Amino acid sequence: KLKAEKVEGKGMIENEEELIGTTEQMVEIYKLVGKMADSNVPVLISGESGTGKELIARAVHNFSDRENKPFVEINCTAISQRQLEAELFGYEKNYNNSGSVERKGKIEQANGGTLFLDEISGMDLENQGKLLRVLQENEFYRVGGIEPVELNIRIVASTNKDLAEMLTEGTFREDLYHRLKVVETDV
Repeated sequence: KLKAEKVEGKGMIENEEELIGTTEQMVEIYKLVGKMADSNVPVLISGESGTGKELIARAVHNFSDRENKPFVEINCTAISQRQLEAELFGYEKNYNNSGSVERKGKIEQANGGTLFLDEISGMDLENQGKLLRVLQENEFYRVGGIEPVELNIRIVASTNKDLAEMLTEGTFREDLYHRLKVVETDV
């Protein structure tokens, strides 16, 4: 299903939103994307910056049965951890002087589809614990909420850091790591 074209050089070339390339490594990535797309398990994509982790996440979504549902992404290092919590989980009316506005977070916006957590290694331990609940229970609480919100999402996460090393440092939760790496690929 993925487009493969002969290209000069090695590795992956970004062409709009397509993965292209004919190297042995790319052919293996195409096969893996096909396998990942056919399941609903979480996916962890590791690799250096600029290697196409987001393209692989989009391909997994686009070739899955969720392709007509939302693909929602958030960069876990681009904002403060407090803001990340509100962006991910949303918040209830009248929470933190927000007035009478209830706000859906990225997790709820992705319901039915795929949530792409770019650079998950930047997420703090508190938010990691809340994300673990989402993976375990398929539900979450908005910030300030008392009623759970049920979900049906697929989580794809990426990192350019060594999460195994972060486990030994105590900066990444081991239980979350094992929940995310059901399918793991390096690019």
